[in-house]
Amino acid sequence: MKRAMKKGHRVAAGLAFALVSLLLPAQSDLSARSIQKRAAVEYLFPEQVTVAASKPVSVALHFSIAPGLHINSHTPKDGFLIPTAFTIPADSGVILEEASYPQGADVILPSDPKTKLNVYSGEFVIQARIVASPGEHLVEARLRYQACDQNACMPPKTITVPIDVIGK
Repeated sequence: MKRAMKKGHRVAAGLAFALVSLLLPAQSDLSARSIQKRAAVEYLFPEQVTVAASKPVSVALHFSIAPGLHINSHTPKDGFLIPTAFTIPADSGVILEEASYPQGADVILPSDPKTKLNVYSGEFVIQARIVASPGEHLVEARLRYQACDQNACMPPKTITVPIDVIGK
């Protein structure tokens, strides 16, 4: 019986070792994937703005794109590409009259030298012309974009752009 238990422990130890050795490469893959899991686009600032109530005001919204990535501009060259778009919900107490987007940079990817893309990379600013009703409004605006690297694109994504707008 003791011999059978020892043999059972050796089998279990062998299986455990095999399982651990199988998981180690997966962990190194996981660390590489975790870099891709960080936000492709982050909203930087402002967190709060005070504006004249009921009057149109321009607010500069600052964003940052992760190194090695780009996103389509607001006016991509092909209709099938997802444009970058900023919106404010209708029930937020703040109206988005207009959003002015920066001019994108034209790039040609090595994987498709015949296609020219118009993209943002690094940091960019959207000028939002807003009208706020009197009071304090925690606005959960949205930025929709599609991030890509030199070889592939991720699915389109929408992030929340939180701004505390005070209309005085």
